[in-house]
Amino acid sequence: MVTLIVYPAPAGLLSTAGDLRMPFPDLVKYCLLGISVTLLLLALGILAWQAFRCCTQTRNTYTQQDTANSDLLYSNEKSRTAGNYSGAPSTKVEEVSTEAHRLSRCLSQASFPCSGSSQAHGHMKEQAIIKKVDGSLRFSIYYDQLQSQLVVTVLQVEGLLEHSQQHSLQPFVKLSLMWEGSEGVEVDGYTDDEGKGTAPVQWTVLQEWWTIVKGSCNPLFGDQFTCNLQEHKDLHRIKLRMEVRDFDKFSRHTVLGEVRVFLAKLNISYPLELQEDLQIPQKDLVGEVLLSLKFLPTSQRLEVGLLKVRTVLTEISSDAALYARISVQCNQCKLRYQKTSTVARCLVTVFNEVHIFSLPDFPLQQCQILVSVYETHTTRKSTKHLIGQLTVRKDKSSEDKHWSLMMRSVRQPVAKWHGLLI
Repeated sequence: MVTLIVYPAPAGLLSTAGDLRMPFPDLVKYCLLGISVTLLLLALGILAWQAFRCCTQTRNTYTQQDTANSDLLYSNEKSRTAGNYSGAPSTKVEEVSTEAHRLSRCLSQASFPCSGSSQAHGHMKEQAIIKKVDGSLRFSIYYDQLQSQLVVTVLQVEGLLEHSQQHSLQPFVKLSLMWEGSEGVEVDGYTDDEGKGTAPVQWTVLQEWWTIVKGSCNPLFGDQFTCNLQEHKDLHRIKLRMEVRDFDKFSRHTVLGEVRVFLAKLNISYPLELQEDLQIPQKDLVGEVLLSLKFLPTSQRLEVGLLKVRTVLTEISSDAALYARISVQCNQCKLRYQKTSTVARCLVTVFNEVHIFSLPDFPLQQCQILVSVYETHTTRKSTKHLIGQLTVRKDKSSEDKHWSLMMRSVRQPVAKWHGLLI
């Protein structure tokens, strides 16, 4: 049998435990408690206000966007189902329609306009800005049949007007000798030199020259340029494009006007001096690009694939190579550009490269994809030479046809030929 014996605690320890108290008076403790409760109530109030604002804005945004998109989406859903999907039919029709509605609601208030425009829409928009071109260009041209040389002399530019008092004009002339190749792809809205908009011909640049920069509205040049045309005896397939530009130290030269001369329409067996009025600058088709676009809505990414580049070759160079620079601008935010690898140039240059761009937050009100193709040489040190550019645009009121095709497909790449313009 075990007996428990309880010993009493010493009297000194009991007195010490009873004396344990907080080292603050009661007034301080009540003040701290009041401050804590006040902060807690303030935090709860801010949280409730933010939740109320978020719910209100989300409800209003979805209501406005659904009203604008529901009619366009569901009215054309039945007619587009057969043409937009290839391959084996899918049984998840409800999920596809839900995803398409989500894409249209996130990206714009009108995702499927019937604009049918291409990158030429952007160039026509640039041309519309220049409503009137002032001035004329005086030059002489002569073809030496014995030496098979074309001699071009830029004499004077007259009648240029300064549109800004803060910036004085510094004009110079860029000359491009171009040779007519085969017919290219049809570019919507593109008009060739004869006013036709279907099946424009592809041009290749044989030679380029630049005059010196002058600081006057009526500059005198007197610069002479020569080009050997032994391999291109068909003068009726050659034209001369002369652009009057305003010099900019950051290489953002402004085109003030241009003059186009077709050698087949002139008798240049002797020196011929001409003076032509400056016209609104236009673009020339110099190649074709097979571009692939794919949009991933969940990760907010855009895949731009450069597949093929087709150009006209007048002579074969073993060290000539091509590369492309792809830049994307969305909602006035310019993303970092990406460059492709350098590939040896041929009649059809194959890249087969895909570049991924992370897009900003929704909704996307404006987006522009700019692809610039450059030529370089691998064996010798030389600067890059711009071959041409193409643009795919999406604005608030309109969008290019390729962009519309991309938005109609769900997580599928869409490839289309584009004209390469310069």
